[in-house]
Amino acid sequence: MARKQPRPEVSRRKFLAGAAVAGATTALAPPVAKAAATDASISAPRRPSALPPTMQVAVAETATPKELPRIGGVPGSDFMVDVIKTLDIKYLPSNPASSFRAIHESLINYGGNKMPEFLTCAHEESAVGMAHGYFKVAGKPLMTLCHGTVGLQHASMAVYNAWCDRVPVIIVGGNDLDAAHRPPGVPTIHSAQDINALVRDFTKWDDTPVSLQHFAQSFVRAYKIAMTPPYGPVAISLDAGLQQEPIRNNGEKLYIPRYVATSPPQGDTGAVKEAARLLANAQNPVIVADRAARSENGVRLLVQLAEALQAQVIDQGGRMNFPSTHYLRRPPTAVGNADVILGLELTDFWATVNAYIDNGEQGGRHQHVADQAGDQADQHQRVGTADEGELPGLPALPVRRRIDGGGRRSDVASADRGGEGGNSGRSQGRHRETRRGRQKGVCRRA
Repeated sequence: MARKQPRPEVSRRKFLAGAAVAGATTALAPPVAKAAATDASISAPRRPSALPPTMQVAVAETATPKELPRIGGVPGSDFMVDVIKTLDIKYLPSNPASSFRAIHESLINYGGNKMPEFLTCAHEESAVGMAHGYFKVAGKPLMTLCHGTVGLQHASMAVYNAWCDRVPVIIVGGNDLDAAHRPPGVPTIHSAQDINALVRDFTKWDDTPVSLQHFAQSFVRAYKIAMTPPYGPVAISLDAGLQQEPIRNNGEKLYIPRYVATSPPQGDTGAVKEAARLLANAQNPVIVADRAARSENGVRLLVQLAEALQAQVIDQGGRMNFPSTHYLRRPPTAVGNADVILGLELTDFWATVNAYIDNGEQGGRHQHVADQAGDQADQHQRVGTADEGELPGLPALPVRRRIDGGGRRSDVASADRGGEGGNSGRSQGRHRETRRGRQKGVCRRA
């Protein structure tokens, strides 16, 4: 059947020839377009990336800045700098911030950036770490400034390190206390009622001065407490408004308290005499030192004591306490054979004379070091082990041996925990009395 509307006849040869011509035209088009675009870019003027500054902008950028309006009178931060200078603090490493901008300005302009010299740091933890290291080398404390809550949180790890290492650092944290006048935004968000709470658990002392005279007393006291052995960091929260407000004469003249160093703490006279008697009568005394020597003279004195007693010395390394090449230097295991142990500023005396065995889910087991040493049974009694009724977590009573009247060695508890009743589930300790020829006044744990 014939089609009603037959399709137009298309020659296959003509179609292929037309496609070839169209492809050649397309291939030649891009170079021509590129050439046209290049000619247009050359002919059109190029716009500058930045317009030249106007006369007003050029003067503002190159001329000397005008003096900013100042408060009427002397700012309180100038007096604060006077207080700081009396303590001969050489450097002040800090990460600059707005909450202490007034005292920062006073340190530079009023104080001449000397004693202390402001050292710009990129992080509060680095700043406190610099103060930590400086004291370890120079033996003198530094202070640092922190910005409110966030700055003190950044510094907290380094403050904790100083606390553990017993190093004095004076931390002053800027804070905007007056909610009625502080600006919105950062000054409000980064403030708190008590920023010292962030580091209170690992500082020796803290305060929040509310007047300039209060600051003078507080800062000198902070320095005094930090520099009283055992040393440690202290913290002061410093209100930004108190820094910036002018000094007002309210009928009371400001003064700076004089710093008087505190005498280092010392042991009770009776206790020192008793320790000397025990050491003098000991057959095998051992001295354990952790953070005892704070100076070169401290090392010298410890060497003299050890040589006078011919006592073995264990240096736990908290300080450079005792020469490592000295003939009396001993490893930690020497406590197992000691009859008298003298601990000098030990971080953990209990762990020095006891061992803890971790049994996982079955619980830990406490054992006295002397038991581990394998002494003869007639020379010691087991003391303070968990399987003998000792409550876990309570320190075992250290044991010392002394020479009694009959020339025999006896074990005597060196501390009293409320009588033997502290050892739950056991009867009272057995007592043996002797005179010459029989044992004298020795108390043994049951």
